[in-house]
Amino acid sequence: MSPIKLAILVLWPAFWTGLPIKLALTLLVFASGAMHVEAAAGLALLLLLASPVTALGLPIVTLGLGLHLGEGAGLAVLFLLAIPIDIWALGLSGRTVFLDRLRLEPPEGLGLTLWWKIALTGAIYFPLLYLIEGAAFGAARSVARAIMETDLMRALPVAERIGLELNLWGVPTTLVLLGLITGWLWIIGRIIQPHVKTATPVSETYQSVVRRWDLMRIPSDQPLLLTVFVGTGVTLVLLFWAFLPATTPRPHESYVQSEVKVGPPFKPAAALQKAEKLLAQAEATVQALEEKAAQETKEKGKGKEKAANKEKGATKADTAPAAKSAGVAPVAPQAARP
Repeated sequence: MSPIKLAILVLWPAFWTGLPIKLALTLLVFASGAMHVEAAAGLALLLLLASPVTALGLPIVTLGLGLHLGEGAGLAVLFLLAIPIDIWALGLSGRTVFLDRLRLEPPEGLGLTLWWKIALTGAIYFPLLYLIEGAAFGAARSVARAIMETDLMRALPVAERIGLELNLWGVPTTLVLLGLITGWLWIIGRIIQPHVKTATPVSETYQSVVRRWDLMRIPSDQPLLLTVFVGTGVTLVLLFWAFLPATTPRPHESYVQSEVKVGPPFKPAAALQKAEKLLAQAEATVQALEEKAAQETKEKGKGKEKAANKEKGATKADTAPAAKSAGVAPVAPQAARP
């Protein structure tokens, strides 16, 4: 079996075996308030938890790469608790590969041996990977910018220039990163191969090997396993909810809070009755205003008629003395014909 395939067969199950347990511990540490992680370092923390050698990632990231993950004693406690989890996960996945795929007897202490060898290799290889990838990124960016500064490339539209520049430096950088990851997998495979060569073939039947594999994952006393599993889950939940209220954000004691009065409950029937009463009052008010406006209009009409009659009487009174002074007898008004 090739070293790369052998490394993937061991590391992939170890990743899925240890990650859920480490995530549960992370939630407990967060709930207790013993750890605070920077928002920009959330993805880096998740990748470190996914690694089968999580404890190695903290000094590499903080000291070697200069990335500040967060603060608090809970961060160091989380990475220390990840060590036995990673050892158990690597041992379980390694024994599974030996029994199921290679038909070989797994050596004693396989998980611990693989863990410290992978950790030692990663402590040397990952800083080199960071330096090589950084140099490849810088060289690719410089070459891409030099190409884009030529007269032929300046004639291109802006969108095409951006896409071409991203491809010019992104593709080589990605290829270099994939090559470095493949090299790391090859080294891990070469670490596992000596254990494969020194292991003895399994003398049992296939059914016996399958039974050993099942008992390795699930003990024969399944009720006891179920009890322990449920009890652990309940304990984790109780610890989480016990720690959580102590870290829930609350306003400071000196902060003046405005009193919020809770209104009465909404009653649809009472609201409808109140709306109907308001509508009836509004209709009565509108009707009273209309009657008042009509009465004022009538009074204004009567006032105009009285003023016109007064003007006619004043005109007749003024014309009678003038007629007498001129020697003209005033004309008596004719009686109306029957």
